[in-house]
Amino acid sequence: MLILGIETSCDDTGAAVFDSVHGLRSHKLYSQVEIHRPHGGVVPELAARDHIQKLLPLLESVVSEAGAQRNDLDGVAYTSGPGLAGALLVGAAVGRSLAYALNIAAVGVHHMEGHLLAPMLEEQSPEFPFLALLVSGGHTLLVDVKAPGRYRILGESLDDAVGEAFDKTAKLLGLGYPGGPEIAAAAKAGNPERFRFPRPMTDRSGLDFSFSGLKTHALETVRAQAMDRQTAADIAWAFQDAAVDTLVIKTRRALKQTGYQRFVVAGGVGANRLLRQRLAKLGADLGCSFYYPRPEFCTDNAAMIAYAGGLRMPGAGDHKETGFEVRPRWSLRDLTPIETSA
Repeated sequence: MLILGIETSCDDTGAAVFDSVHGLRSHKLYSQVEIHRPHGGVVPELAARDHIQKLLPLLESVVSEAGAQRNDLDGVAYTSGPGLAGALLVGAAVGRSLAYALNIAAVGVHHMEGHLLAPMLEEQSPEFPFLALLVSGGHTLLVDVKAPGRYRILGESLDDAVGEAFDKTAKLLGLGYPGGPEIAAAAKAGNPERFRFPRPMTDRSGLDFSFSGLKTHALETVRAQAMDRQTAADIAWAFQDAAVDTLVIKTRRALKQTGYQRFVVAGGVGANRLLRQRLAKLGADLGCSFYYPRPEFCTDNAAMIAYAGGLRMPGAGDHKETGFEVRPRWSLRDLTPIETSA
């Protein structure tokens, strides 16, 4: 099957073509970072408008780069949630319309399922089952991945996700957007000995997360200092160190709880170099295999949507003539198992 993937859940416009036999044929991503940077965060209306402008040319480009034509496509997979409602509607409308025009099946894909399965796009991919640390945008999850579509959430953030905490702390320090790469860059010049931030919820049992207190601690530290560039770097180092350490501590607990020998990290924060280094050490310490997608597939992308859509197409794809829905809020718990593989 030749699947066209569409990703418009937030501020990245993505398109990809995935071949269920030969793998990924092409993929492209247009980032809206420069549009949203002056506002310090994503503006939903601006995001939706830019998706409208960029999506169709991207689709034409990836189909051409895949060495295919529209009529060669067997299905269309688009992100139907979770995400920004207006942004999701753009991808869903285009995906459904294109599928109807070509008389092929379409399937709405859960954005987080795409991230969970992104490591499967790599040459060295994990076998099922495995543990996944999913750190993407407004989501921080530890997931027991038994098989495609069979997920059990072991822990999740009770307030701010770690990605949101990075963005808000970066803004507090006068750094740019998105916050994750900005804090990581600033932290390189930080003094590791100057500040030590708390590791939230690691002094109690359980696998849930909370990062609002860590963000508040950063705010209080800023207010107590005469701020300059070095102090900002020192705070960035302490914040990143605490956030990463918290994720690693919880991952260690989850690995011991499940007994799994394989674990992955996926999502935008999964591209953080310090996090990868410490997770790799964790894997070495416990004798576990550690997997992650390439950096370009950690952030939002259509390759993972095309892959996940290809798995779900035989059982969930349909030829609806009219009507579609998006789900800005959509839990992984609501997903059904994948009946057959593409």
